[in-house]
Amino acid sequence: MSFQRVAIIGLGLIGGSVGLAVRDDLPGVTTSGYDIDPKVRARARQRGLAQVIHDDPGEAVRGADLVILCVPVGAMRDAAAAIAADLSPDCVVSDVGSSKRTITDTLTDALPGFEIIPAHPVAGTENSGPDAGFSTLFHQRWCIVTPPAGANKTKVAALVDFWESLGAMVECMDADHHDRVLAVTSHIPHLIAYTIVGTASDLEQVTRSEVIKYSAGGFRDFTRIASSDPTMWRDVFLNNKDAVLEMLDTFLTDLALMREAIKAGDGEMMFDTFSRTRAIRRSIVALGQDDARADFGRGDHD
Repeated sequence: MSFQRVAIIGLGLIGGSVGLAVRDDLPGVTTSGYDIDPKVRARARQRGLAQVIHDDPGEAVRGADLVILCVPVGAMRDAAAAIAADLSPDCVVSDVGSSKRTITDTLTDALPGFEIIPAHPVAGTENSGPDAGFSTLFHQRWCIVTPPAGANKTKVAALVDFWESLGAMVECMDADHHDRVLAVTSHIPHLIAYTIVGTASDLEQVTRSEVIKYSAGGFRDFTRIASSDPTMWRDVFLNNKDAVLEMLDTFLTDLALMREAIKAGDGEMMFDTFSRTRAIRRSIVALGQDDARADFGRGDHD
């Protein structure tokens, strides 16, 4: 099977990018969209984030064979309830959230009898809202699909094909495994960034203007991550709490060991650690998951 009509609920960075990507990469597929914020809907119409932007969520999903919920994790249940009565019986309901176990359980409970196949495009920027999206966001980025046990294999294959058609590289895995992997690769780095920027802002010995004025490359990169959507990340930490706490405990143990190495003047331990992490960075660049150019090549999307 292949999807012919895609409904996008939530028209921010990811939802808007899905709509633009479908327009460019799947020109035969029709799209409809909805966002709970009327100002976002108005801007989405101006940008053409979907072919038709509806003022009612039920109208947006009526007749769709793929519905993608692009809303914060904490809003999933309400979003599902708003469309339940208007979903086509054979449609696939998916999402783009980054904590899969909670979303799987929430959507399965809110939409009994429907085919729920969660997904997570591991792509994005620190920007949010209807002006943030662009059609190539998913090119050469991973999308992780987490089908529940017993999911329809034909529909799983169709969802995989959909994301591959938008330029993504797709891998399927269990929802719990996804949550543990993303806790260390995404959630903990964001938590560290939010915390270190907050710490610098709170220091009594320096002023906020000095923190901004003298920001070196490392701190500047932390502020980019820490400017991400606060609603989305609050919900991520609340809904992937167990995996985040597990990985956070591991990180705090490693941080304590590094503190002891600095205190003891153990340069060999520090050098070995820094060498391993440098190799990981080079591997990420080699796999095309980031750019070695100045400013990581991100100026191309500014």
